[in-house]
Amino acid sequence: MLSGRLVRRLVSMAGRVCLSRGSAGSATVGPVEAAIRAKLEEALNPEVLELRNESGGHAVPPGSETHFRVAVVSARFEGLSPLQRHRLVHNALSEELAGPVHALAIQARTPAQWRENPQLDASPPCLGGSKKTRETP
Repeated sequence: MLSGRLVRRLVSMAGRVCLSRGSAGSATVGPVEAAIRAKLEEALNPEVLELRNESGGHAVPPGSETHFRVAVVSARFEGLSPLQRHRLVHNALSEELAGPVHALAIQARTPAQWRENPQLDASPPCLGGSKKTRETP
């Protein structure tokens, strides 16, 4: 459940956030995506926050919010290793990662790193099912 503080923060930042797209380019933002955005804004004060719900490309019901890709550009990442940056993101999203979010791909960059390559990486296609049910070459 979003706290009043997070809801106010979400409303106040609506014009500042860079991108939010579902896997099919949908502009619809669900409650999990809204919570992810609000918590990352609050914890990291990012210069750029690109968030993509990639759930539609996986074997989940339509409208699911289980698979996300995020690019976070923050001065807070200066001097930190990639592992330390990911830990900051995971700490901010601990509630979502313990519940509805099954997968989170993270690009955590400094402003200088983002200027060199300002793109959100693409995810590989989902193979679906479990490893036990897939044919092996």
